[in-house]
Amino acid sequence: MTEFAAAGTVDRGELVALYESVGWSAYTKDPDKLVAAIAGSSTVVTAREGGELIGIARVVSDGASLCYLQDIIVRPDHQRFGIGRELVTMALAPYEHVRQKVLLTDDDPAQKAFYESLGYQQVAEPLRAFVRFD
Repeated sequence: MTEFAAAGTVDRGELVALYESVGWSAYTKDPDKLVAAIAGSSTVVTAREGGELIGIARVVSDGASLCYLQDIIVRPDHQRFGIGRELVTMALAPYEHVRQKVLLTDDDPAQKAFYESLGYQQVAEPLRAFVRFD
């Protein structure tokens, strides 16, 4: 049975293992930075089975006008069972009153379908998105 919870702290080793399970090596190259990113997030929600971390979602927000949905991860062997949807629902619950909910992701067709099923829309006009990776 999957258990969902608002997370306080998450063990560094289990975070690295989760991020590695989906190939997000840019995050696992610097585990200290990954731990700091989780700790600095406005909201973190985890999914566990048998105590093992199998999913995480986090939000960065000002709490009033903007929230940024970040790092929705579910271990590949646990995907397509509604875990990601529940993580997103719980992570966004404190921000129902916030108008702008932003998400940036790559162009994987399965991800596009998932986020559209959650009410997100891919936009080109009249908005512009600018990203800088250093």
